[in-house]
Amino acid sequence: MANVALIGLEKAFGTQTALKGIDLAIADGEFLVIVGPSGCGKSTLLRVIAGLEAPTEGDVLIEGQGALSLTPAQRGVAMVFQSYALYPHLNVRDNMAFGLRMAKRPESEIAAAVGQAATLLGIEDLLDRRPKELSGGQRQRVAIGRAIVRQPRLFLLDEPLSNLDAGLRIHMRHEFARLHRELKTTMIYVTHDQEEALTMSDRIAVFDQGEIAQIGTPADVYERPVNPYVAKFVGLSNLLTRDGRTLMVRPEKLRLYDMSPESQSMETLAGQVVDVVYVGLMTRYIIRTQEGDDITALELNARASQSQPRFTRGQPVWVGYSPDSVHVL
Repeated sequence: MANVALIGLEKAFGTQTALKGIDLAIADGEFLVIVGPSGCGKSTLLRVIAGLEAPTEGDVLIEGQGALSLTPAQRGVAMVFQSYALYPHLNVRDNMAFGLRMAKRPESEIAAAVGQAATLLGIEDLLDRRPKELSGGQRQRVAIGRAIVRQPRLFLLDEPLSNLDAGLRIHMRHEFARLHRELKTTMIYVTHDQEEALTMSDRIAVFDQGEIAQIGTPADVYERPVNPYVAKFVGLSNLLTRDGRTLMVRPEKLRLYDMSPESQSMETLAGQVVDVVYVGLMTRYIIRTQEGDDITALELNARASQSQPRFTRGQPVWVGYSPDSVHVL
């Protein structure tokens, strides 16, 4: 395992600054997810840690040692790319063994490492196939296996699931979490998918234009975002302005009523349903309040036989929420 410290890290490409003074510490064995929109600097950060890009300013420490003078191979880092980057002319076994052969490891050691990684990933029966004979999920497992056999101190994963279909992405999230538990290796994982960030990480770093907007546990970032950017990017949120303050309340915290609820412990807003989206487990309502705000409410479809949403477009509704569910930005 490895701890990583980024100190005042900056990276410019001509007149464009991709990283702006990043200070970040990643603990031994931590699963850190960096999340943000395209072009915010998250992939550049991984490439600087890996040694594929040199920073304009700042330092990278791995296990307390300055890494900028080290080659990528000397850093003990393995990187898994979005594109898998497999050699098409080699079979799975040789793709996984390639790095170890370049390092001139004994063939017996290579065979044992490849066999162990293949068993861990459940791809033992694919070792003689070439990449073109594999599905997207199988190729991703091979790319991960190629990293595992090197026994790196640090895994860097750059949007590794973005090329997979939705169902397979969900399955592979669980696989990554399992691998992290079993390998106990530090992982830094980049994604633009907020659900991946929330479900996989020990901590989330939310990036905004080359800077860290917020870092914390998934619950911290979701329940207590520091500003409207984080509130909007991580999960659905409703932002309301009251008494000169910006208030955030998550859609699942709202309750809908067909008449004003008589409750002293609940805030209420009158409005009208402008859109209804049935998504099986839940129904998503867009409500326009009398103040002109469009807010989103999520309602669990509690009964399996319930096939129709409770409210329809154009219907007047009351929206209720507890003051405890409101977060002030």
